[in-house]
Parts: sequence; structure tokens; C-alpha cells
Amino acid sequence: MKIKFLAASGIIAALYIAVTLLVAPFGFTEVQFRVSEIFNHLVAFNPRFAVGIILGVFISNLFSPLGIYDLLFGVGHSMITLGLFILICKFVKNIWARLIINTFLFTCTMFIIAFELNLALELPFLWTWLTVAAGEFVVLAVGAPIMYILNKRLNFNHLI
Repeated sequence: MKIKFLAASGIIAALYIAVTLLVAPFGFTEVQFRVSEIFNHLVAFNPRFAVGIILGVFISNLFSPLGIYDLLFGVGHSMITLGLFILICKFVKNIWARLIINTFLFTCTMFIIAFELNLALELPFLWTWLTVAAGEFVVLAVGAPIMYILNKRLNFNHLI
């Protein structure tokens, strides 16, 4: 079972990195459409997917033009939000409710990334929070039905 977990986590991390770098110019600035954030929805199906996602965020952010800021704030944002989401999932069993909660939770916690961009680039905090939150919302809102349909085919819960 450990090998299966490590392999699945590695694949998720690799997919996160590949998708992030594919759209890199749109994933590191004040208007973010980091399409790889769709993988955050995997945690709605199984909390163990968080390991691969966080590893993917860490490695992706090694390529960020913001350097150490993105390593601290980006990885921290993912760890905090996924941790909160995992706690919420203990009380919410409906998969659609989980996907919706995850979408809004990640959207709201984008203030962490806005704070990072305010520190690193001196961008206005509230405007930046609005822009990064909007991008996160679009990616996760569009991604929720996609992940739901993929789960019907792949049964994510049994992949790890």
C-alpha cells in the first residue's frame, strides 16, 4: 500500500507541476489562472491526495519569479487551506457539497497570496485579493464538474 501511495502522490505532483509550468505566465502574477489548482479537488475524494498536491505546489514554486515568497506563501496557503478542508470533510459527506466548499474555501483564503504579492511586488492588497480570488474561483468552479465526472470513470478514492 505504501508503494501505491507514493506512486499516486508522485503522479499528482508531476501533473500539478506540468500543468503549472504549461501556463506559467498566468500562474504567478496578480491575475492568476493556475489551472493546476483543479487538483485541489482530489482531496474531496480522499484526503491522502493532499501530499501530492503540496509536493507539486512546492516544486512548481521553485520556478516562480517571486522566489522564496512563493515557496513560503504558496506552499503555506495550500497546506493551510487543504488542512482546513480535510477537517471540514470529516463533517460533510456529500461529494458535491465538498467540491463547492473547496471552491469557496480556496477562493476566500487567497488573501494569503494577495498578502504575498503585496509584500513582494507592492501590489494593492484588496485589489490583488479580488483578482487572485477571481482566478481561483473560475478554475475551481469549472474544475468541480470535471473532477466529478473523472471520478465516475477513475474512482479516485481507490487510486491511493
